[in-house]
Amino acid sequence: MAIGGIALATALTTAGGLAAGSVAQASPHDSWLGTSTPDLGPNVIVFDPSMPQADIQAKVDAIATQQVSNEMGSERYSLLFKPGTYGSTANPLVFQVGYYTEVAGLGQNPGDVTINGEINVYDRCGLGGGDCNALDNFWRSLSNLTINAAGSSGCYAATEMWAVSQAAPLRRVAVNGVTTLMDYCGDFTYGGSHYASGGFMADSHITTPASITSGSQQQWLTETSTINAWSNGVWNQVFAGTVGAPATQFTDIAKAPDTNNYTTLATDPLARDKPYFYFDGAGNENVFVPSASTNAVGTTWANGSTPGTSIPIKKFYVAKPSDSASKLNLALLAGQNLLFTPGIYHLDQALRVWRPDTVVLGLGFATLIPTGGNAAIKVASVPGVKLAGLLLDAGTVKSNELIEVGNPGTSHLPTKLRALLSSASDPTTLSDVFIRVGGDIAGKAETAVTVNSDNVLLDDMWIWRADHGNPGTFGWTVNTANQGLIVNGDNVTATGLFVEHFQKYDVTWNGENGKIVFFQNEMPYDAPNQAAWQHNGVNGYAAIHVADNVKTFEGWGLGSYIYTNVDPTLHSASGFEAPVTPGVKLHDVLTVSLNGAGTIDHVVNQEGPAVTPTYQGPAQLVSAP
Repeated sequence: MAIGGIALATALTTAGGLAAGSVAQASPHDSWLGTSTPDLGPNVIVFDPSMPQADIQAKVDAIATQQVSNEMGSERYSLLFKPGTYGSTANPLVFQVGYYTEVAGLGQNPGDVTINGEINVYDRCGLGGGDCNALDNFWRSLSNLTINAAGSSGCYAATEMWAVSQAAPLRRVAVNGVTTLMDYCGDFTYGGSHYASGGFMADSHITTPASITSGSQQQWLTETSTINAWSNGVWNQVFAGTVGAPATQFTDIAKAPDTNNYTTLATDPLARDKPYFYFDGAGNENVFVPSASTNAVGTTWANGSTPGTSIPIKKFYVAKPSDSASKLNLALLAGQNLLFTPGIYHLDQALRVWRPDTVVLGLGFATLIPTGGNAAIKVASVPGVKLAGLLLDAGTVKSNELIEVGNPGTSHLPTKLRALLSSASDPTTLSDVFIRVGGDIAGKAETAVTVNSDNVLLDDMWIWRADHGNPGTFGWTVNTANQGLIVNGDNVTATGLFVEHFQKYDVTWNGENGKIVFFQNEMPYDAPNQAAWQHNGVNGYAAIHVADNVKTFEGWGLGSYIYTNVDPTLHSASGFEAPVTPGVKLHDVLTVSLNGAGTIDHVVNQEGPAVTPTYQGPAQLVSAP
């Protein structure tokens, strides 16, 4: 069996549980009982340290060549490294990570897999005649391994470079050596902005000779990590429970031009890292589910293995793109968890997750597309469900929502009954779940994600109504979608929330005791005129609308940007709306007008100065309302 001309069977060895050529032996796939040697499909490439390094290099380079510019392509890959060491100082392993590519270690902890070399993301250059930047470097990930930076040459020498924007998480990564989150070395043929618009890092330890270079990163969240230092900031750099983070420094840049916009929380209010596929000491395949923790600080693996639960692979149904939604629902009904192998899944009915603590995990940016106006996933009002590593595309028939967490009406049940349907210590968690409406296909949705349950953690989500993509897939009347996220449940926490371009409120928050640690937003680019983008006589829509009846809500590091390129005269009355009550608190909030197009009149409610085509900002409030 081959992948892009690469023989997959040669990438697998008899060591560690996956037998040579076992991926081609698909008999375990239809077994409800599961197996310890599952068929992971042709696009999961498993490397072993005993393989010749030249073979490994050839395979990762071939995939990178195909994927680095494949922004709206259909290929998906998971590159998995068995425990051991790859590369050396004399002969480092250096490769790029392109679109829809997951790179991960298969050990239980990051120290089990060591890469002497670099795993890089660089700028893309010359797009539409434009300059070199990382603004569209989406949908890729790096996790659960250690990198000793070595290799490359010139400006790039011995530098781990992760120049990304949204939906490109770093999780459970240790880096020893120079680390940068922008490509400051890139090709200047087309100009050298080198902008980046990320990003997210969690449960990682970065040991650099000096500081991590944030560089042009417009916004970034670092949580539950350890760093030496951070070099600089643009608009919105947030740190939560990160050892070595800089102190909070958030003020009017016009008055203090050398200020970096840092927001630092001593602890992360609620943390749980993404479930991950790994091999145990006996070479058996499992999925590890990290425990949730409150007021977390530093990595979960600093003093030993990450706390949590290991689930043997035989308790998962290993899904293939050819599987029907009904077959996947039968597996869920039988009590199985789901492991999606890389590919695109067309669903004519919603996947119904009904059992507490069910894990639904995607490898290699497995992509789910509803085909008949249905949702893609509906989670019942039960505690502890984990959804992770998934990309959801809206279908061309309009869906009311793409993900629904908790049954409708849950938030209206009596308090004692609601307490039985969720768990503060075992919250339902969505990790690295990314939503796309348009861009690839002309998708449509009323709302992308609705959260009805209490005690839910949203950890690194990019919910995007596309502003670019394949011809005919985006535009005000094409990829229609009113709202990105609606939260009706209480005690819902979002850490790393990116929601962009929806046609009404990007986020509506109706639940009590909600928390957002880091928020990034762009208002819709493409409203044709002010009449099309207003409500009740109010110009535009705020990025976040905290409902008037909410008594308790808190947010830190919240940014909203406007760029109305169809009609540059458009206004939004405010970036954020929140009730004026003692329990509602917003910290370090900002707005920006981009590229001389669009105005946000106030930051929060009627507070804060305007950003305009002539004063692009940022406009900032340290606290509000």
